[in-house]
Amino acid sequence: MTTSLPTPPPSMLNGGNLLNNKWIDRFLRSRWYPGIIQWPTLLIFMVIMFELILGPESAHDNFGTALTWVLWWPLIPIIFLFLGRFWCAICPFAKINDLVQNFVGNNRPAPRFLKKYGIWIIDALFIFITWSDHVFGVVENPLGSGVLMLTLTTGVIVSGAFYERRTFCRYVCFLGGLSGNYARNGMLSLRGTPEICATCTIAACYKGTDQSMPCPLFEFPKTMTSSANCVLCAECIKGCPNNSIQLTVRPPTKELWFIRKPKLEEAFLSAVIMGIVFVQNVTMLEIWESMLKWLENVTGTTSYAVTFSITFATAIIIPVALLGLTSWIASKFNKATLVENFARFGYAIIALDMAGHIAHNLFHLLAEGKSILYTGMALFGMEVHGASPAILSMQEIQWLQFGLIALGFLGSLYTAYRISQSNHSGEKVWGTFAPFAVLMVVLTIMNVVLFTLPMAMRM
Repeated sequence: MTTSLPTPPPSMLNGGNLLNNKWIDRFLRSRWYPGIIQWPTLLIFMVIMFELILGPESAHDNFGTALTWVLWWPLIPIIFLFLGRFWCAICPFAKINDLVQNFVGNNRPAPRFLKKYGIWIIDALFIFITWSDHVFGVVENPLGSGVLMLTLTTGVIVSGAFYERRTFCRYVCFLGGLSGNYARNGMLSLRGTPEICATCTIAACYKGTDQSMPCPLFEFPKTMTSSANCVLCAECIKGCPNNSIQLTVRPPTKELWFIRKPKLEEAFLSAVIMGIVFVQNVTMLEIWESMLKWLENVTGTTSYAVTFSITFATAIIIPVALLGLTSWIASKFNKATLVENFARFGYAIIALDMAGHIAHNLFHLLAEGKSILYTGMALFGMEVHGASPAILSMQEIQWLQFGLIALGFLGSLYTAYRISQSNHSGEKVWGTFAPFAVLMVVLTIMNVVLFTLPMAMRM
């Protein structure tokens, strides 16, 4: 005799539980998921690594460079928007971690200092890798890209060999930090149903069962309120004996409106990402060479490392300082401290971060997208000469960029309002919201100005 599992009450569902669809439910509960996607991703990664290390030395002719920086990197923030951290469920590094752990893993607990300072470590690595990319020419140099990938692979192997689950992904991976921020803005939400979870004493969603693995990123769906560390691996769906897990669609930015415990380091990262978007745009502009010459004259040095570092530091400091100044002004109205406002409202920038990131990468995807086909054909001896790599015209790309920035602005503006509304009442709502509304306008104008200027090709 079989008993039917309880169905989550409709009142708890944002847009309906996607797991009520039998095809989605079967796929996610299947023993083939996520392996059916992980293995092809790992094989493609191996092809990319071969090309980056042993393929053509010119990025223009390298298939690995085209797949990595013209296709994968532009698609990543779009995946985060629609599917949250789904990429992390099928990431080749995660698969390598799991394989190493299965064979030689010691499964030690993650070090305490990583648990305590993991986000700050991720922030620092994200800044350092972006800086290194420009100073050492990682993207423009296939071998440099290969060395970066090998370095990450080494970190994953060491972590998988000594520490439990995906310690590297949770506490060290710079892309994990970026994806965690963006996943908060994403449209998919996986949660346990409170009424059902309240009576559960098994914790199968966290510990795993004979049919499922423990949560790889140490999350507990029973109490989880954020998508930042949910990779949609479906292990909790397979292991939950009470049919409590919900997978729902929600409006973008919704999670950002009610952050229970805002963290300074996460807010700081959102401001840093805005600065990195600025510097990525500036260095792709045709006027960048003129700016470099001016900096060389001012500093008295022709060292690119020095002149770029000045530009990089300035680009990062600007949004961080603007957020700090705005937080100080808002504190005069809402009586919260500067740090409290900074931590709460830093999350509001994430929507504009994501829009600027996608808009910048859209240029590479649409202006250089055919290079993926051309470099792929070259692997089989079919050379293409003189053909444009562009999929759309520059004007068409620019209009798409402006549209994305407009959507990001509206998302950040509304998020700032909802954060104000959820933390204050009466006149304090508008007194708090107004300075942050001005901040969103300023950051949006800066993005728009940069996207109006001609950009240089990468491939």
